[in-house]
Amino acid sequence: MPLVPLLRAMRPHQWVKNVFVLAALVFAGGVAEGAGREVHIVPVLLAVAAFCLGSSAIYLLNDVLDVESDRAHPSKCKRPVAAGLLPVPTALAAAGVSAAAGVGLAWAAGGQPVPVVWVLCAYLVLNLAYTLRLKHVVLLDVFCIASGFLFRVQAGASAVGVPVSHWLFLCTLFLALFLALCKRRAEIDLLGDDRGDHRAILTQYTTGFLDQMVTLVAACTIVAYTMYTVSDDTAHNFGEDHHLIVTVPFVVFGLARYMLLVQTQRGGGSPTRVLLGGDLQFVLNALAYGGVVLLDLYGSW
Repeated sequence: MPLVPLLRAMRPHQWVKNVFVLAALVFAGGVAEGAGREVHIVPVLLAVAAFCLGSSAIYLLNDVLDVESDRAHPSKCKRPVAAGLLPVPTALAAAGVSAAAGVGLAWAAGGQPVPVVWVLCAYLVLNLAYTLRLKHVVLLDVFCIASGFLFRVQAGASAVGVPVSHWLFLCTLFLALFLALCKRRAEIDLLGDDRGDHRAILTQYTTGFLDQMVTLVAACTIVAYTMYTVSDDTAHNFGEDHHLIVTVPFVVFGLARYMLLVQTQRGGGSPTRVLLGGDLQFVLNALAYGGVVLLDLYGSW
């Protein structure tokens, strides 16, 4: 079995997206008191692993179904299936094994009020529908991508045993829409007038419309996150003397930096690659944001 091409096709760099599964552990469930936080770590980590394998199963299936269009794409043609480095039967078998293993890990994670396994199954069904049809429907395609992040957040909340707060829901939704719209903007810039040859739906988007939507959703993200930092729920979770509002500038800078990368065609089409070292300023800002959040959780100001 071609292990290296298989590993590449599973796209482990995309597993960074599953950090959203950890969101509820940090931002939702009584973190100020710290009660029972250690108890929830193992189920949450199982949920993260389940979504890593589940997402890899979808990537493998997508590569098989899109093999011909990927071969006409300037960068996707290098994917193992499109390049002929990974046989289609092997990719399909690996997708089945990954999905089954992910479901098993999700089952082991338990979860309430909704078991993690049901959340993962819903995620898999949505992405299957996206791969087969919904990615060809304008606007619905980006909302499907955003919904995948909401499922990740719900899985983490189920593993912790807390409901998803309306603030966490809104911030995740707007941020995910921002990233999905930026991805479409980058694709249009990359493919130019030939974008319809790769996917017809791309001809229905224009750079002007996408820039307007990206700006609108970025503003919604900033407002929702700012309101979250000063909400009563945040005071309950982080303590009355928390300083989470000081993280707002990091969020604003991160969104602005990412928009700049997209509009100057410097790699903004893939948030995972940017986060994993594609842009030093973006990475340092993300690390600073995480450090301030941890300091607010565990440190003293």
